[in-house]
Amino acid sequence: GKRFATLALRLHPVYPRGVTASPAAPPEPALAATIMLLRDQPAYEVLMIRRHHGLAFAAGALVFPGGRIHADDADPAWRDHADGWEGLDEPDRPLRIAALRELYEETGVLLADRLATDEAGPKAVADGERSFLDVVQAAGARLDLGTLALFGRWVAPPEAARRFDTWFYLARAPRDCTPVCDGGEAVEAEWLSPSEALALGQQGRRQLMFPTRMNLRRLAACGGPEAAFANAAATPVAPIRPRVYWQDGVK
Repeated sequence: GKRFATLALRLHPVYPRGVTASPAAPPEPALAATIMLLRDQPAYEVLMIRRHHGLAFAAGALVFPGGRIHADDADPAWRDHADGWEGLDEPDRPLRIAALRELYEETGVLLADRLATDEAGPKAVADGERSFLDVVQAAGARLDLGTLALFGRWVAPPEAARRFDTWFYLARAPRDCTPVCDGGEAVEAEWLSPSEALALGQQGRRQLMFPTRMNLRRLAACGGPEAAFANAAATPVAPIRPRVYWQDGVK
């Protein structure tokens, strides 16, 4: 009856003759940062995490630690607690801090000149109860932003429901690094060789997003951390903007 007609109009609005609906502009991509933590002992491996299956974005996917940038990542007070500050431009500084913060939140690993001994710190930062800057200050630590190497930048296509402009960084794992997942966004941490991670995705045993798979291929071709850092230094970074196409009814 009338109720159904009203609903139909809401779903399929009627426009005057000659007037059509203009397509909605895609959402602006949110800035995000991801860190690829590399080690070569006992083998060439990268740290990856499995995302919680209940998340709205990339549920259950195997990814590198990372996430969107926060306002606190751009706090000017970081200047006194981060080496390599002066050699970097905006937005590189807050993005590197965001990458290090996400690594700390999701795995408990603090890449700094000393360890943070507060075991509750990662969850407190992830829950917004404490700032990452406060954790670093309390530990008397300094982040070394210059030890990270920009490896790539991927911008989600306009068709994506959630759009991110993600900057991928390389970092070397500290000795005896033992990641512990927060149990919130990240439910499992794995050290995997890039080739092994790709094989797991090919076999359907792990879910890999397209940018993750492409960066794993590049890491695998490098063969080791030093070669990966050399590759990053020699390769100019321009944003990669993949697009979604339909072919034979399949995206």
